[in-house]
Amino acid sequence: MLYEITFSPTGGTKKAAGMLVRALGGASTAVDLTDHRADFSALTFTPEDVAVIAVPSYGGRVPGPAVERLSALKGNGARAVLMCVYGNRAYEDTLLELGDTARQAGFRITAAVAALAEHSIAHRYAAGRPDAQDEEQLRQFAGQIREKLTSGVDTEPDLPGNHPYRAFSSMGMVPKPTRACNRCGLCAEQCPVQAIDRKDPKQTDKTRCISCMRCAAICPRSARKLSPLLVMAANFALKKACSDRKEGELYL
Repeated sequence: MLYEITFSPTGGTKKAAGMLVRALGGASTAVDLTDHRADFSALTFTPEDVAVIAVPSYGGRVPGPAVERLSALKGNGARAVLMCVYGNRAYEDTLLELGDTARQAGFRITAAVAALAEHSIAHRYAAGRPDAQDEEQLRQFAGQIREKLTSGVDTEPDLPGNHPYRAFSSMGMVPKPTRACNRCGLCAEQCPVQAIDRKDPKQTDKTRCISCMRCAAICPRSARKLSPLLVMAANFALKKACSDRKEGELYL
């Protein structure tokens, strides 16, 4: 069975993973790692299963909640195709950390992909990605991955990154409600880390927020925003690293 396991707060990672999964062929079962209500320890795989495990890169690392929830899965020798998705800056130790986490959960790593999606904060970078060009590249990657899956070759790819992983630093960017907020509570319900008060969605626990931007992305009234000054600073800081178009990479 083919599984699509994603941590995708704003949808970019899921979009890229979906392109790869569709190209691999066959029906797939989705596992949403952003769902704080799910019991991930109840998910058990078999050696015949193939799991595409996709996460965004946050500061060159795997988001903490994704590590925790992946670690609860029971891989049981299922083959894993890893994917990290980044916003055109860099993904540093993300694939290496994802590989370590998946391996510890009992998966066998067959391949890994670095893919691009629109930056979740500085939207001007990798805007509109993954696009048609990315989809074609992912289709080509899928063909090579399929060949390895059917060949019987069981070697693991060499993944880029370093031990120890780069230090994780919180971006400290917490979206705040605007006057357009009508307290519908959708943001609190869908927050992957339950950082938003369910009784008063205008209150956010800054110590729990991971700056994933899901609340801003899903608000039906576009009523959660980052400070314009913070967004401007982020755009300026990323300009040199993000201005040139980067392409996806495949590790076999």
